[in-house]
Amino acid sequence: MRFSERMKHFGENIFTVLLNMKRDMEKEGKRVIDLSVGTPNIPPSDAVIQALVEAAADRKNYIYAIKDMDELHQAVADWYRRRYGVEIDPDREVVSLLGSQEGLAHFALTVIDEGDTVLVPDPCYPVFGDGPVIAGAELYPMPLRRENDYLIDFSEIPDEVADRAKLMVVSYPNNPTTAMAPDWWYDECVAFAKKHDILVLHDNAYSELVFDREPAGSFLAHPGAKDVGVEFNSLSKTYGLAGARVGFCIGNAEVVSNLAKLKSNMDYGMFLPVQKAAIAAITGDQSCVEATREAYRRRRDCFCDGCTEIGWKIGRCPATMFVWAKIPDGFSSSEEFVKTLLSRAGVLVTPGSAFGGSGEGYVRIALVKDEAEMREAIENMRKSGIFQQ
Repeated sequence: MRFSERMKHFGENIFTVLLNMKRDMEKEGKRVIDLSVGTPNIPPSDAVIQALVEAAADRKNYIYAIKDMDELHQAVADWYRRRYGVEIDPDREVVSLLGSQEGLAHFALTVIDEGDTVLVPDPCYPVFGDGPVIAGAELYPMPLRRENDYLIDFSEIPDEVADRAKLMVVSYPNNPTTAMAPDWWYDECVAFAKKHDILVLHDNAYSELVFDREPAGSFLAHPGAKDVGVEFNSLSKTYGLAGARVGFCIGNAEVVSNLAKLKSNMDYGMFLPVQKAAIAAITGDQSCVEATREAYRRRRDCFCDGCTEIGWKIGRCPATMFVWAKIPDGFSSSEEFVKTLLSRAGVLVTPGSAFGGSGEGYVRIALVKDEAEMREAIENMRKSGIFQQ
Protein backbone atom coordinates (compact mmCIF):
# COMPACT_ATOMS: atom_id res chain seq x y z
CA MET A 1 0.00 0.00 0.00
CA ARG A 2 1.38 3.42 -0.97
CA PHE A 3 0.77 6.70 0.87
CA SER A 4 1.35 10.36 0.03
CA GLU A 5 4.80 11.88 0.25
CA ARG A 6 3.47 14.63 2.52
CA MET A 7 2.91 12.10 5.31
CA LYS A 8 6.68 11.68 5.58
CA HIS A 9 6.75 15.14 7.16
CA PHE A 10 4.64 14.01 10.11
CA GLY A 11 5.50 11.84 13.03
CA GLU A 12 3.16 10.88 15.84
CA ASN A 13 1.66 13.98 17.44
CA ILE A 14 3.53 14.93 20.62
CA PHE A 15 0.34 14.92 22.67
CA THR A 16 -0.37 11.36 21.56
CA VAL A 17 3.13 10.37 22.65
CA LEU A 18 2.58 12.01 26.04
CA LEU A 19 -0.81 10.34 26.41
CA ASN A 20 0.80 6.95 25.82
CA MET A 21 3.44 7.70 28.46
CA LYS A 22 0.68 8.65 30.88
CA ARG A 23 -1.30 5.48 30.21
CA ASP A 24 1.77 3.30 30.72
CA MET A 25 2.25 4.88 34.16
CA GLU A 26 -1.41 4.44 35.05
CA LYS A 27 -1.33 0.76 34.04
CA GLU A 28 1.28 0.37 36.77
CA GLY A 29 -1.23 1.77 39.24
CA LYS A 30 0.49 5.16 39.52
CA ARG A 31 -1.36 8.46 39.57
CA VAL A 32 -0.42 11.06 36.95
CA ILE A 33 -1.23 14.76 37.15
CA ASP A 34 -1.45 15.75 33.50
CA LEU A 35 -0.38 19.33 32.82
CA SER A 36 0.66 18.68 29.22
CA VAL A 37 -2.37 19.35 27.01
CA GLY A 38 -4.13 22.72 27.10
CA THR A 39 -7.59 21.24 27.61
CA PRO A 40 -9.66 23.79 29.54
CA ASN A 41 -11.56 22.32 32.49
CA ILE A 42 -13.66 25.43 33.21
CA PRO A 43 -17.16 24.83 31.79
CA PRO A 44 -19.30 27.39 29.94
CA SER A 45 -21.66 29.65 31.85
CA ASP A 46 -25.15 28.38 32.67
CA ALA A 47 -26.61 30.73 30.05
CA VAL A 48 -24.43 29.31 27.28
CA ILE A 49 -25.21 25.73 28.28
CA GLN A 50 -28.93 26.57 28.37
CA ALA A 51 -28.79 28.05 24.87
CA LEU A 52 -27.07 24.90 23.63
CA VAL A 53 -29.51 22.57 25.37
CA GLU A 54 -32.58 24.41 24.07
CA ALA A 55 -31.26 24.44 20.51
CA ALA A 56 -30.26 20.78 20.72
CA ALA A 57 -33.81 19.91 21.83
CA ASP A 58 -35.23 21.48 18.67
CA ARG A 59 -35.49 18.75 16.03
CA LYS A 60 -35.29 21.31 13.23
CA ASN A 61 -31.64 22.03 14.16
CA TYR A 62 -30.32 18.65 13.01
CA ILE A 63 -30.15 19.59 9.34
CA TYR A 64 -26.88 20.56 7.63
CA ALA A 65 -26.00 24.11 8.56
CA ILE A 66 -24.28 24.55 5.14
CA LYS A 67 -23.14 28.06 6.15
CA ASP A 68 -23.04 30.36 9.14
CA MET A 69 -26.21 31.96 10.47
CA ASP A 70 -26.50 35.68 9.73
CA GLU A 71 -27.13 36.18 13.45
CA LEU A 72 -23.75 34.61 14.23
CA HIS A 73 -21.85 36.95 11.91
CA GLN A 74 -23.69 39.96 13.33
CA ALA A 75 -22.86 38.80 16.87
CA VAL A 76 -19.18 38.54 15.94
CA ALA A 77 -19.23 42.03 14.40
CA ASP A 78 -20.88 43.46 17.53
CA TRP A 79 -18.39 41.58 19.73
CA TYR A 80 -15.38 42.96 17.84
CA ARG A 81 -16.76 46.51 17.95
CA ARG A 82 -17.53 46.34 21.65
CA ARG A 83 -14.50 44.38 22.85
CA TYR A 84 -11.70 45.40 20.47
CA GLY A 85 -12.89 48.65 18.89
CA VAL A 86 -12.73 47.07 15.42
CA GLU A 87 -15.42 47.52 12.77
CA ILE A 88 -16.22 44.28 10.95
CA ASP A 89 -18.53 43.83 7.97
CA PRO A 90 -20.64 40.83 9.05
CA ASP A 91 -21.41 39.92 5.43
CA ARG A 92 -17.84 39.95 4.09
CA GLU A 93 -15.26 39.88 6.84
CA VAL A 94 -16.03 36.88 9.05
CA VAL A 95 -16.33 33.11 8.60
CA SER A 96 -16.60 30.50 11.32
CA LEU A 97 -14.05 27.75 11.93
CA LEU A 98 -14.64 24.34 13.44
CA GLY A 99 -12.14 25.42 16.07
CA SER A 100 -8.95 27.37 15.36
CA GLN A 101 -7.06 24.08 14.93
CA GLU A 102 -9.17 23.22 11.89
CA GLY A 103 -8.76 26.70 10.50
CA LEU A 104 -5.01 26.70 10.97
CA ALA A 105 -4.74 23.27 9.37
CA HIS A 106 -6.61 24.34 6.24
CA PHE A 107 -5.92 28.06 5.87
CA ALA A 108 -2.64 27.70 3.96
CA LEU A 109 -4.42 25.71 1.26
CA THR A 110 -6.03 29.00 0.15
CA VAL A 111 -2.69 30.80 -0.12
CA ILE A 112 0.16 28.36 -0.69
CA ASP A 113 1.36 26.54 -3.79
CA GLU A 114 3.95 23.77 -3.65
CA GLY A 115 7.32 25.19 -2.61
CA ASP A 116 6.09 28.57 -1.39
CA THR A 117 7.69 30.03 1.74
CA VAL A 118 5.80 30.55 5.01
CA LEU A 119 7.25 32.39 8.01
CA VAL A 120 6.45 30.77 11.34
CA PRO A 121 7.56 31.53 14.92
CA ASP A 122 10.07 29.21 16.58
CA PRO A 123 8.91 27.92 19.02
CA CYS A 124 5.25 27.82 18.00
CA TYR A 125 2.07 25.84 18.40
CA PRO A 126 2.69 22.86 16.05
CA VAL A 127 -0.22 23.41 13.64
CA PHE A 128 1.17 26.86 12.75
CA GLY A 129 3.76 24.96 10.72
CA ASP A 130 1.88 21.72 10.07
CA GLY A 131 -0.93 23.46 8.20
CA PRO A 132 1.42 25.11 5.68
CA VAL A 133 3.41 21.88 5.31
CA ILE A 134 0.19 20.05 4.37
CA ALA A 135 -0.20 22.68 1.63
CA GLY A 136 3.35 22.01 0.39
CA ALA A 137 5.09 25.03 1.93
CA GLU A 138 8.70 25.43 2.92
CA LEU A 139 8.93 26.86 6.44
CA TYR A 140 11.27 29.65 7.51
CA PRO A 141 11.55 29.89 11.32
CA MET A 142 11.43 33.25 13.09
CA PRO A 143 13.21 32.73 16.45
CA LEU A 144 11.49 33.86 19.66
CA ARG A 145 14.30 34.63 22.09
CA ARG A 146 14.04 35.18 25.81
CA GLU A 147 16.48 38.11 25.64
CA ASN A 148 14.17 39.78 23.11
CA ASP A 149 11.04 39.23 25.22
CA TYR A 150 10.04 36.53 22.73
CA LEU A 151 9.19 39.15 20.10
CA ILE A 152 9.85 38.40 16.44
CA ASP A 153 12.65 40.63 15.15
CA PHE A 154 11.75 41.38 11.53
CA SER A 155 15.20 42.83 10.84
CA GLU A 156 16.62 39.30 11.21
CA ILE A 157 14.63 38.01 8.23
CA PRO A 158 16.73 38.36 5.04
CA ASP A 159 15.09 40.43 2.32
CA GLU A 160 15.34 37.58 -0.18
CA VAL A 161 13.42 35.31 2.22
CA ALA A 162 10.81 37.97 2.98
CA ASP A 163 10.30 38.74 -0.71
CA ARG A 164 9.47 35.14 -1.56
CA ALA A 165 7.32 34.54 1.54
CA LYS A 166 3.54 34.49 0.93
CA LEU A 167 2.27 33.95 4.47
CA MET A 168 3.38 34.78 8.00
CA VAL A 169 1.76 33.21 11.07
CA VAL A 170 2.07 35.13 14.35
CA SER A 171 0.37 35.00 17.73
CA TYR A 172 0.37 37.16 20.86
CA PRO A 173 -0.35 36.51 23.69
CA ASN A 174 1.89 33.67 22.66
CA ASN A 175 1.61 29.93 23.01
CA PRO A 176 3.94 28.48 24.25
CA THR A 177 6.11 31.35 25.56
CA THR A 178 3.17 33.32 27.13
CA ALA A 179 4.74 36.57 25.87
CA MET A 180 2.76 39.65 24.90
CA ALA A 181 3.51 42.13 22.14
CA PRO A 182 3.41 45.94 22.55
CA ASP A 183 1.55 48.16 20.10
CA TRP A 184 4.70 49.20 18.27
CA TRP A 185 5.43 45.58 17.37
CA TYR A 186 2.10 45.21 15.58
CA ASP A 187 2.80 48.41 13.63
CA GLU A 188 6.17 46.95 12.58
CA CYS A 189 4.44 43.72 11.59
CA VAL A 190 1.99 45.53 9.32
CA ALA A 191 4.76 47.61 7.74
CA PHE A 192 6.91 44.52 7.14
CA ALA A 193 3.99 42.67 5.56
CA LYS A 194 3.16 45.58 3.27
CA LYS A 195 6.79 46.03 2.21
CA HIS A 196 7.19 42.38 1.21
CA ASP A 197 3.59 41.61 0.14
CA ILE A 198 3.05 38.97 2.83
CA LEU A 199 -0.32 37.85 4.15
CA VAL A 200 -0.48 37.87 7.96
CA LEU A 201 -2.47 35.38 10.03
CA HIS A 202 -2.63 36.49 13.67
CA ASP A 203 -3.95 33.94 16.18
CA ASN A 204 -5.63 35.77 19.05
CA ALA A 205 -6.89 32.86 21.16
CA TYR A 206 -5.64 34.23 24.49
CA SER A 207 -6.52 37.93 24.41
CA GLU A 208 -8.71 37.61 27.53
CA LEU A 209 -6.23 35.56 29.58
CA VAL A 210 -3.94 38.43 30.62
CA PHE A 211 -3.26 38.65 34.33
CA ASP A 212 -1.41 41.74 35.51
CA ARG A 213 -2.61 44.38 33.06
CA GLU A 214 -5.57 45.08 30.81
CA PRO A 215 -6.65 42.28 28.45
CA ALA A 216 -4.97 42.28 25.06
CA GLY A 217 -6.39 43.96 21.98
CA SER A 218 -6.71 42.85 18.38
CA PHE A 219 -4.19 42.84 15.54
CA LEU A 220 -6.98 44.26 13.39
CA ALA A 221 -7.17 47.39 15.54
CA HIS A 222 -3.82 48.57 14.12
CA PRO A 223 -3.79 50.82 11.04
CA GLY A 224 -3.45 48.85 7.83
CA ALA A 225 -3.82 45.44 9.48
CA LYS A 226 -6.98 44.54 7.59
CA ASP A 227 -5.18 45.38 4.32
CA VAL A 228 -2.59 42.66 4.92
CA GLY A 229 -4.26 39.99 6.98
CA VAL A 230 -6.78 38.27 9.16
CA GLU A 231 -7.15 37.30 12.78
CA PHE A 232 -8.29 33.99 14.21
CA ASN A 233 -10.22 34.10 17.45
CA SER A 234 -11.60 31.27 19.54
CA LEU A 235 -14.26 30.62 22.18
CA SER A 236 -12.47 27.55 23.54
CA LYS A 237 -10.57 29.01 26.46
CA THR A 238 -12.48 32.22 27.17
CA TYR A 239 -15.96 30.72 27.18
CA GLY A 240 -15.25 27.06 27.96
CA LEU A 241 -16.43 25.82 24.56
CA ALA A 242 -13.30 23.86 23.68
CA GLY A 243 -15.05 20.60 22.77
CA ALA A 244 -17.73 22.43 20.80
CA ARG A 245 -15.04 23.69 18.38
CA VAL A 246 -15.90 27.33 17.76
CA GLY A 247 -13.51 29.75 16.11
CA PHE A 248 -13.57 32.60 13.61
CA CYS A 249 -11.44 34.01 10.81
CA ILE A 250 -11.96 37.77 10.75
CA GLY A 251 -10.52 40.57 8.64
CA ASN A 252 -9.53 41.02 5.01
CA ALA A 253 -12.65 40.32 2.93
CA GLU A 254 -10.84 38.65 0.03
CA VAL A 255 -8.97 36.31 2.37
CA VAL A 256 -12.14 35.47 4.30
CA SER A 257 -14.02 34.80 1.07
CA ASN A 258 -11.35 32.40 -0.17
CA LEU A 259 -11.39 30.47 3.10
CA ALA A 260 -15.19 30.30 3.07
CA LYS A 261 -15.03 28.95 -0.50
CA LEU A 262 -12.55 26.25 0.54
CA LYS A 263 -14.63 25.29 3.58
CA SER A 264 -17.76 25.00 1.44
CA ASN A 265 -16.00 22.13 -0.32
CA MET A 266 -14.79 20.49 2.89
CA ASP A 267 -17.59 20.59 5.48
CA TYR A 268 -21.28 21.32 5.92
CA GLY A 269 -20.89 24.05 8.47
CA MET A 270 -21.06 24.30 12.22
CA PHE A 271 -23.81 22.39 14.08
CA LEU A 272 -26.68 24.88 14.50
CA PRO A 273 -27.02 24.42 18.30
CA VAL A 274 -23.31 25.22 18.62
CA GLN A 275 -23.84 28.39 16.60
CA LYS A 276 -26.63 29.32 19.01
CA ALA A 277 -24.33 28.69 21.98
CA ALA A 278 -21.62 30.84 20.41
CA ILE A 279 -24.06 33.70 19.96
CA ALA A 280 -25.13 33.40 23.59
CA ALA A 281 -21.50 33.44 24.71
CA ILE A 282 -20.34 36.59 22.93
CA THR A 283 -23.57 38.59 23.34
CA GLY A 284 -24.46 37.62 26.91
CA ASP A 285 -23.24 38.54 30.38
CA GLN A 286 -19.43 38.75 30.19
CA SER A 287 -18.79 38.23 33.90
CA CYS A 288 -17.89 34.63 33.05
CA VAL A 289 -14.83 35.92 31.18
CA GLU A 290 -13.54 37.72 34.26
CA ALA A 291 -14.23 34.64 36.40
CA THR A 292 -12.27 32.44 33.99
CA ARG A 293 -9.37 34.88 33.88
CA GLU A 294 -9.28 35.05 37.69
CA ALA A 295 -9.30 31.24 37.96
CA TYR A 296 -6.28 30.96 35.66
CA ARG A 297 -4.52 33.79 37.50
CA ARG A 298 -4.89 31.94 40.81
CA ARG A 299 -3.60 28.75 39.25
CA ARG A 300 -0.64 30.60 37.77
CA ASP A 301 0.27 32.16 41.12
CA CYS A 302 -0.13 28.83 42.90
CA PHE A 303 2.04 26.91 40.46
CA CYS A 304 4.76 29.45 39.73
CA ASP A 305 5.20 30.53 43.34
CA GLY A 306 5.05 26.94 44.59
CA CYS A 307 7.69 25.79 42.12
CA THR A 308 9.97 28.66 43.08
CA GLU A 309 9.66 27.67 46.75
CA ILE A 310 10.84 24.10 46.05
CA GLY A 311 13.82 25.24 43.99
CA TRP A 312 12.48 25.39 40.42
CA LYS A 313 12.56 29.14 39.89
CA ILE A 314 9.71 30.10 37.57
CA GLY A 315 8.54 33.67 37.09
CA ARG A 316 4.84 34.39 36.86
CA CYS A 317 3.73 34.20 33.22
CA PRO A 318 1.98 37.36 31.96
CA ALA A 319 -0.78 35.70 29.92
CA THR A 320 -2.38 32.57 28.41
CA MET A 321 -3.24 29.36 30.26
CA PHE A 322 0.35 28.12 30.16
CA VAL A 323 3.67 28.48 31.94
CA TRP A 324 6.91 28.46 29.91
CA ALA A 325 9.71 27.29 32.18
CA LYS A 326 13.43 26.70 31.76
CA ILE A 327 14.42 23.16 32.69
CA PRO A 328 16.71 22.77 35.71
CA ASP A 329 20.46 22.36 35.31
CA GLY A 330 21.73 18.83 34.91
CA PHE A 331 19.38 17.69 32.17
CA SER A 332 20.61 17.26 28.61
CA SER A 333 17.25 17.93 26.97
CA SER A 334 13.69 18.96 27.66
CA GLU A 335 12.53 15.46 26.76
CA GLU A 336 14.84 13.91 29.34
CA PHE A 337 13.49 16.27 31.99
CA VAL A 338 9.86 15.49 31.05
CA LYS A 339 10.47 11.75 31.37
CA THR A 340 12.25 12.19 34.70
CA LEU A 341 9.50 14.43 36.07
CA LEU A 342 6.87 11.89 35.05
CA SER A 343 8.66 8.84 36.46
CA ARG A 344 9.73 10.42 39.74
CA ALA A 345 6.91 12.89 40.48
CA GLY A 346 3.98 11.65 38.42
CA VAL A 347 3.64 15.07 36.78
CA LEU A 348 3.36 15.28 33.00
CA VAL A 349 4.34 18.42 31.07
CA THR A 350 5.25 19.08 27.41
CA PRO A 351 8.87 19.31 26.24
CA GLY A 352 9.69 22.65 24.65
CA SER A 353 11.34 20.87 21.74
CA ALA A 354 7.85 19.82 20.59
CA PHE A 355 7.25 23.44 19.59
CA GLY A 356 10.42 23.85 17.51
CA GLY A 357 14.18 23.92 17.85
CA SER A 358 14.20 27.17 19.82
CA GLY A 359 11.99 25.51 22.45
CA GLU A 360 14.74 23.14 23.52
CA GLY A 361 15.71 23.68 27.15
CA TYR A 362 12.16 24.62 28.19
CA VAL A 363 8.89 22.92 29.04
CA ARG A 364 5.30 24.09 28.74
CA ILE A 365 2.94 23.56 31.65
CA ALA A 366 -0.83 23.81 31.10
CA LEU A 367 -2.82 25.33 33.96
CA VAL A 368 -5.67 22.87 33.50
CA LYS A 369 -6.07 21.61 37.07
CA ASP A 370 -7.59 23.35 40.07
CA GLU A 371 -5.41 24.76 42.81
CA ALA A 372 -5.66 21.66 44.99
CA GLU A 373 -4.19 19.48 42.24
CA MET A 374 -1.59 22.13 41.47
CA ARG A 375 -0.45 21.99 45.10
CA GLU A 376 -0.43 18.19 44.93
CA ALA A 377 1.79 18.36 41.84
CA ILE A 378 4.18 20.74 43.59
CA GLU A 379 4.35 18.50 46.66
CA ASN A 380 5.07 15.48 44.48
CA MET A 381 7.86 17.40 42.74
CA ARG A 382 9.30 18.46 46.09
CA LYS A 383 9.35 14.86 47.33
CA SER A 384 11.01 13.67 44.12
CA GLY A 385 14.20 15.51 45.02
CA ILE A 386 14.72 16.58 41.40
CA PHE A 387 15.11 20.23 42.35
CA GLN A 388 17.47 19.66 45.25
CA GLN A 389 20.16 18.10 43.07
